[in-house]
Formats: sequence, structure tokens, C-alpha cells
Amino acid sequence: MSEEYGPDFVSITDEDGNEFELEHVDTIEYKGQVYMAFFPADTGAEGEEKGDDEEENGLIILKVVAENGEEQLSTLDSEEELQEVYDQFMEDLFQDEDGDEE
Repeated sequence: MSEEYGPDFVSITDEDGNEFELEHVDTIEYKGQVYMAFFPADTGAEGEEKGDDEEENGLIILKVVAENGEEQLSTLDSEEELQEVYDQFMEDLFQDEDGDEE
């Protein structure tokens, strides 16, 4: 993904009907499944106290699933899957950083 034109943003509606915006960080294919990583676009929105829930501001990983012939984003099925995919994103990120210094 080229940052030449700036970051990509997507609006997501969760199962409770809450809409929020995410900044797309990267997309990978891992074990035949496509995963996308995001950061929350508005981490400090006015009037929204997040308390001590640090996960609200961390990396969000969603998988691309086909539903009714349409691609949609879905949460991962298990903590194990999440950890494996997170590790793969981090490996790719550090590999890209090392390769950019030419």
C-alpha cells in the first residue's frame, strides 16, 4: 500500500450499531485468509472517556469474509488466531522497515 496519497480510512458499524472510523495500516494474506490491520482514527474524541480499556487505542485486526457474495470485515474466531495474525503483521512490519534502508 502506498502512503503517497495519504492514509485510507473506513467507517465500521459494530454489532451494537455504533459507527466508528478506522485508519487502514496494512493487509496481509496468512494461511489462505486475508486480514486487515487498523488503528482507530479518532482516539481522543471529545466527551468519550475510554477509562482504562487500553484495547480501544491499539491495533485492530479484522479478517475479510465473503457473505452473500460481498466482502465484509469480521472479528477473528479465537485469541490464538488473533495472536498468530498479530505476530505475522509485526514480522512483516519489521521486515519492511529493515528493507527500506537502502
